[in-house]
Amino acid sequence: MSYFIDASDRKPMELVPGARTRTFWGEQMLLSLVEVDANSEVPLHSHPHEQGGIIVEGELEMGIGGEVKLLKVGYMYIIPGDVEHYAKAYAAKAVALDIFSPVREEFQY
Repeated sequence: MSYFIDASDRKPMELVPGARTRTFWGEQMLLSLVEVDANSEVPLHSHPHEQGGIIVEGELEMGIGGEVKLLKVGYMYIIPGDVEHYAKAYAAKAVALDIFSPVREEFQY
């Protein structure tokens, strides 16, 4: 087992048209490197997992529990389980690193 991962070695999984992720996990958490293409959206949804993240490239409009904010590189967010949220990219692609706990089994591929 290696403790190091090159994310580019992982084939992306499509979330919705225009958004994909590469996921990596341990026993208690899952990392999700999400790319949202320009003018694309991850629609409103919820899940029982707690989710935190940071914008690493571009900008994303995020709506969490009815509150909407334009997030830039370095902005972070925490989404409690079962709270509805969405993400939308505008003129340029955006990349976010999401962290889920517990591990989202549907993201283990």
